[in-house]
This record gives sequence, C-alpha cells and structure tokens, in this order.
Amino acid sequence: MTTPAELERLAVEQAKLERRYREPQRRYYTLTHVHQVLGTVDHLSIVAADASAVRLGAWFHDAGYEPERDDNEHRSADLAAETLLALGADHALVQEVARLVLVTEDHRADPEDRNAMVLCDADLSILAASEDDYDAYVAAVREEYAHVADAAFAHGRRQVLLSLAERDSLFATHWGRDHLETAARANLARELASWQVAAG
Repeated sequence: MTTPAELERLAVEQAKLERRYREPQRRYYTLTHVHQVLGTVDHLSIVAADASAVRLGAWFHDAGYEPERDDNEHRSADLAAETLLALGADHALVQEVARLVLVTEDHRADPEDRNAMVLCDADLSILAASEDDYDAYVAAVREEYAHVADAAFAHGRRQVLLSLAERDSLFATHWGRDHLETAARANLARELASWQVAAG
C-alpha cells in the first residue's frame, strides 16, 4: 500500500515533469502532446506487455527537450531512470522505461516488442490527425526550430518525411495500420508536396 509520504513524492515528481513540458522553448512537445500520446497508449494498452511501463515511457519520452540538441531521447531516458530510481521503482521497470524512451528516437519497434509497438504508434499518431491539426503540428515544430534557417529546415524536414514515407508501414500495431495508416500517408504526401512547391 502506498504511504502518504510516497504519494507526496509521486505528486512532486509529476509536478516537476509537467513544469518541464511547459518550458518556453516548447511549441509542440508540450503537455498537450503528452496527453495525446497517453490517450493513444490507453487505447492500445491491451496490446502492451506492460501498460504501466509504456505509460511511464510516454510521460518521460520528451522530458529532456532542447531543439538545439541532438541527444534529447538519451537525456530523457537518463531523467526517467534517475527519477524512477529515486522513487524506489523496481530496477527492471526502470530499465524498461528508459529503453522505451530511447526507442522513440527512430520509432522502429521489433514485431515482438509489444511495449515499443504501442509507444511508437502513440507518438506517431499525430501523423493521422485531421488536416487542420496536422498543419498546426507542423507549424509548432517549425516554431521550435526557429533558430534554423528556412532552407536548412526545409531540407531536414523533407528528409524526415521521406524516411517515414519509405517505410512499408508507419505503424506497428494492427490497430494503427488499420485506423491510422491511410490518413497519415495522406498527410505526409500533402506536406511533402508543399515543400516541393516551396522549393519551386
């Protein structure tokens, strides 16, 4: 049974996490994004081998985020491990959560890795949003990378989109492929076309 002191420590750590997701450099990787990911994780929880580990992975996967850095997933995984160990979490759970955070670096989940499949699909589910919501996501990402020149951002963004579009499937779970793939492919194609027009 969780003691009042333990509950207080959990509340303090959650408040710290929420403050991180409210940092001023964030436009897309905010609490709204975390809650959206958590909602999809909950929807897919039956697929996960350990839904609690996946939820914790969702909470921590963008916790250490600076647009200028290229080691954000590693920083987030380290933060997850440090925080969970301080809370007395089981070592196996700590390792699994940190591993799941790192999987979000390239969103490639082994077909047998049910936890990673769920977290990757949840994190990529924004790709299947309505056109308006997808366009808002793209605009928010551009704001986060305001320090990058337009030409460099366009090149980098196109590379990301092409690497996704070349995959046999964007989503790892059956539900993701059945319910998200078509809309996500349409959004990727539409955005790629917009960058090609801009490059003119």
